[in-house]
Amino acid sequence: MHKAEIINLHGLRKVYPYFFTFTTFTKGRWVGEKILDVFAREFRAHPAEEYQRSIETGKLTVNYEKVPSDYRLKHNDLLSNVVHRHEVPVSLQSIAIVHMDEDIVVVNKPASIPVHPCGRYRHNTVVFILAKSHNLKNLRTIHRLDRLTSGLLIFGRTSTKARELEQQIRNRQVQKEYVCRVEGRFPDGIIECNEPIQVVSYKIGVCRVSPNGKDCKTTFQRISEVGDCSIVLCKPLTGRMHQIRVHLQYLGYPIVNDPLYNHEVFGPLKGRGGDIGGKSDDQLINNLIKIHNAENWLGMEEGGILPIANPIKCEVKNSRENESLTEIEAQQTKLKSTVDSITDVGHEEPIDPFDPTKTTFDPFCHECKVNYRDPNAKDLIMYLHAWKYKGVDWDYKTELPNWACKELIDYDTL
Repeated sequence: MHKAEIINLHGLRKVYPYFFTFTTFTKGRWVGEKILDVFAREFRAHPAEEYQRSIETGKLTVNYEKVPSDYRLKHNDLLSNVVHRHEVPVSLQSIAIVHMDEDIVVVNKPASIPVHPCGRYRHNTVVFILAKSHNLKNLRTIHRLDRLTSGLLIFGRTSTKARELEQQIRNRQVQKEYVCRVEGRFPDGIIECNEPIQVVSYKIGVCRVSPNGKDCKTTFQRISEVGDCSIVLCKPLTGRMHQIRVHLQYLGYPIVNDPLYNHEVFGPLKGRGGDIGGKSDDQLINNLIKIHNAENWLGMEEGGILPIANPIKCEVKNSRENESLTEIEAQQTKLKSTVDSITDVGHEEPIDPFDPTKTTFDPFCHECKVNYRDPNAKDLIMYLHAWKYKGVDWDYKTELPNWACKELIDYDTL
């Protein structure tokens, strides 16, 4: 297994490009289709020409054997694709341990770092970084946070504790509190939003308020004003995908730097009151793809499209029909053995400066031929922070980020 080399370049945590093998078994709906057609349609991270070349050179195989591009997939065929992997840079900010015992680990996740391997992220993820820096392996996810969301993240260290906490969350016995900064002067008092939320597309990870959606409930309270913005305390009583962000968009007070839900792709009103400019869901998705291709430095993610600047699809648990090779690989391979094999034990190695002699190049790699700009600081943060979680017999909270104006607000009274 490849041992990734991490570097500090321009204040970012980067990974030298490396070769990696994705594997997955043929899905039932692929049976009888040509392998090239399946990859060109399902895994749009690369153009069809690149998959054609991979098949011809033997990098893309079936049952570890070379096949022609018109090979028709059969049940239980094992697909393997060797790629030259370019990970996306993330913040160099360390992951602070809030609490740790024999059963759980609680951390303060920096913005920009995904929780699990997904899309173009693997070594630059919370689980891999914790394994390398703290020898914390075989962690079990209790809940999820979007890549750009910072704050409290809980992992179980035992299956028993993980099931216990997951059950508390399912039974709505866990109180969650988030802090965000929104555009405009948020109304006085406690504002409750009960609008149902529908996932428009799991493939690109976008939701909106819709009568066809699932029941949701979030309460909001303005706790301070900063210029023409408001600091708002958010309490989601349900746990839908992007719930806080979508409800704030609907109310007309989007998070100030939300790259997805505070965007005119949702129409002149940016989705306020559910108004998306008369677009159909398909039109909205197509517009998101166009904007992504024109504006986004990140390139493709999740084997498909990255909407504006993100919500990663690995945050979604129930989209089996829309998984990419990365997700399948992550789910079918025990994360413990993967992490164990590529990390050191017990201490964090210093992150070295860039060494051009360690850079690998693949003449057939599309990524090697594209000069992506490094993200700006504003690309790596969204003003939404998971602050407090309280369960049946436990509660944890994190330090607040500077944008939450912690010096001006007495959070202890909330």
